[in-house]
Parts: sequence; structure tokens; C-alpha cells
Amino acid sequence: MPIDVNAGFEIDPKLPIGVQVYAVLKRMILSLALEPNEALSEKELAVRLGVSRTPVREALIRLADEDLVEVLPQRGTFVSPILTADVLEAQFLREALEAAVVRRAAEAPSPKLLAEMTKLLERQHEAATAGRSVDYLQLDEAFHRAISDGVSMPRAWRLIHSVKGQMDRVRFLSLPDRAHMLLLTTQHAAVFDAVEARDPDRAEAGMRHHLREVLKSIRKLTDEMPSIFA
Repeated sequence: MPIDVNAGFEIDPKLPIGVQVYAVLKRMILSLALEPNEALSEKELAVRLGVSRTPVREALIRLADEDLVEVLPQRGTFVSPILTADVLEAQFLREALEAAVVRRAAEAPSPKLLAEMTKLLERQHEAATAGRSVDYLQLDEAFHRAISDGVSMPRAWRLIHSVKGQMDRVRFLSLPDRAHMLLLTTQHAAVFDAVEARDPDRAEAGMRHHLREVLKSIRKLTDEMPSIFA
């Protein structure tokens, strides 16, 4: 699939190039603009992104470390298929961490955190209603990150972020369904209500329930699109 650099994947020459190339390629993989099993050419990616081959090569190495890219000797570089086992492991790790983080948030939520969660919920509802799945994925990410930042645990979020790439592709595949985005927003709202009420048990239960939604999605998607899973 050709890369559309006019679809939110542009490189800003005024900012550090390497960081941007990595972020753009990762976003393209997670949003399936680059599809599972698709061959990747350093030269083609560099030309289309308007950069040299060096930052592209470095980005692909990082993405291989995250199991989002495969380098096969004498065959080339490919977007990794979605590995079901990795999705299940990522979900397990993410649930364990975020359940603990949201408990901490609900014990003493700051006004700043509550205001940020409220703002993000409003924007999520707007994106879901309009069917803007790419926007919704970013807002979903921001909501979960806000909770970690709100309890001064940014490293917890970085750890979560480092393991959930395979999981994110499954999440994105389920998002074009507007009803599913609205369901996720309702689950986020339940987590927010528990945090606002200073109810750690309810906040944890709500987060666990929400993060297990991906398990339903993967069962459905592996039946519908077996070629992109492994």
C-alpha cells in the first residue's frame, strides 16, 4: 500500500527527524496504513517521507525490537503479522499495571486530572459520533496516559506503551465500528466516575473490564481476517 504523506503522516523539517520518522512509521503500522506482512523498502520510505535512508533504517531497527517489523535474511523487511500470543501477553501486562495505577488515582484524584479526563471524554464522544477512528485512537491513548501522569507515574505509561503495539493494531481494527467507539467511551466514563467518587475498587474493576474488551475483538477479528494474524 503506498504511503500517503498527506494523511497525517508528514515530517516537519524543523523538528528532530529521527524521532519523527520512528513515530510516523510506528503510527502507520498501528493504524494499518502499513499492513501486516507488507514489504518495506528503506529507499521507498525515505523518498516518500522526504528524508534520508539513515533515520528510516534506525526507525526500522527500533520497530523490529518492538516486534512490529520483521527482518528476514535474504528476503527483506516486512511489517510483522499480528501475533495473537503477543496481544494476549500485552493485554495481561497492561491490565496489571493500569489496574494498579487507576487505584492510586482514585485514592486522591487531583482537580487537574479530573479536568483532563473530562476534556478527553468530551473529545472522544465527538470523535466516536463522527466516526473518526484515527482521532479516537489518539484520544484513547491520551486518556490512559493522563491517568498515569496524574499520579506522577510517567514511567508506568512508558512501560505500557512499549509492550502494547500488537494490541493497538487489534484495537484499531475494531474502531471503524462507531458503536464500538461509543462503547469504549462509556467504559472510560465509568472509570472516570469511579475516580471522581474516590472509589479505588470500582475504578480498578472498571479498568479491568475495559481492558478486556480487546479479547472479544481479537476472537472476532481472527475469524474475519485470518491472513493478518499469526
